[in-house]
Formats: sequence, C-alpha cells, structure tokens
Amino acid sequence: MNKTLKLKLLPIFFSIVTFCSQNIFEPAYAIPEDSAFNLVYEQIMPGIVSIEANLDIGVSSGTGCVISNDGLILTSLHVVNKARNIEITTLSGKTYKGKVVAILKDKNDLAIVKINANENLKTVTFGNSEDVKVGQRVLAIGNPFGFKGTLTTGIVSRIDYQRKKIQTDAAINPGCSGGPLLNLNGEVIGINQSIYNPDNNRSNIGIGFAVPSNYAKEFIANVKTNKKISGLN
Repeated sequence: MNKTLKLKLLPIFFSIVTFCSQNIFEPAYAIPEDSAFNLVYEQIMPGIVSIEANLDIGVSSGTGCVISNDGLILTSLHVVNKARNIEITTLSGKTYKGKVVAILKDKNDLAIVKINANENLKTVTFGNSEDVKVGQRVLAIGNPFGFKGTLTTGIVSRIDYQRKKIQTDAAINPGCSGGPLLNLNGEVIGINQSIYNPDNNRSNIGIGFAVPSNYAKEFIANVKTNKKISGLN
C-alpha cells in the first residue's frame, strides 16, 4: 500500500486563507492558562496582518507577521508568489498595497512583502526554534477561511528534522499560511506553512507544519543586510 506523505500548501483561491501555532514557558508566577493565552493574543495581534493576493488562478489569502516598523511583512511564499496585486490589512482595518521584495525559494517557502504604512506598526518577536520541545504548548494565529484574527492552541506533536518542520496539532487551515506559531511567551517559534492532506480536502485534521523560526530569522537578517538571497518572482 502506498503510504506516500502528501502535504498540501494552503493558499485559498477566492476563499483562500493561511496557517498558524505555539511553545512552553515557565512563568515567575502562576496564572491560569486561559489568561496566558489571552495575554499572548493581545500582545501579538498588533503585529499580525491579513493578506489577499491576485494570482492567475484566483485570489490567494493568508497571514503575515510585521518584522519592521517601516512596513516589512513576513509571510509564506506560496501566498504571494507571482501575484499581480497584493493587499495587506492591518489590525486597525487599514489596507495597503504590498510589493514582494525578497523570496526564499527553498522548502522553507518564505517571502517578505513591503507596504508604505501611515500608522505605527508593531513588530513580532522571534524565539529560538532550537529550544522547541515535543509536547510543549503552542498557539497559532491566522485568518482561516477569512475569519480574521483566529486563535487556536495545541502542542508540538513532532519535530521533523529531515524536512526541517515543526509539526503541531493546533488547528491551522487555508488562510493561516504565513501566520505565527507561538510559545507562551508570545514569541514566534515557527511560520505556519502546510497541513497533512491525504484525501485532498482543505480542512484541518490535526497535523500541521511550520517553518522553524531560526530559518525565518536568517532569511530576514540576510535581506536587511543586503546579502545574496533567492531572486524575486
């Protein structure tokens, strides 16, 4: 029986959306878990945007993380690849035209989009993905099927060292791609990318994958220091 692993990238076409997830921390004082989730959500949401991109095959929707106050947005490449038009909507409800300024063409599937924002954007904070452990609690934020600002929670189910992915059971769906997988400190430990999709449906079955944050940090650093990176589409 052929048990070949099938991974499905999650842009949605005219109803497309992106991905998301989270990590463990030891608080100096005990607070209820739901309060911790709420604190992380309120902390991170100003740095999260929704994305709609017009592709030749339809409208692709996803999520992005603000990485600079002047309007650099990190997302999944498959959300914006070869887009004719990109619209970025911030938490305030303002929408801006976006332009792809850098892409990473390997399996890490990352892109940086630039907007000229006339508001003070808050950035996300990245954690060290090498510290991620199987079983730790994580959170995901994204825009699944257009439901903006959706928070889900789960654990790190597995670390796929061969494919360089963090596996999680936090619910991620089309529209969450490019969104953050977070630890309980509110740090981005992964960029949600794909789901396990054995039967070609687009719903979550509890097996999602995120690009470890350290690959994203390296990509961002290379772009900001003008080092050689994969070419633009």
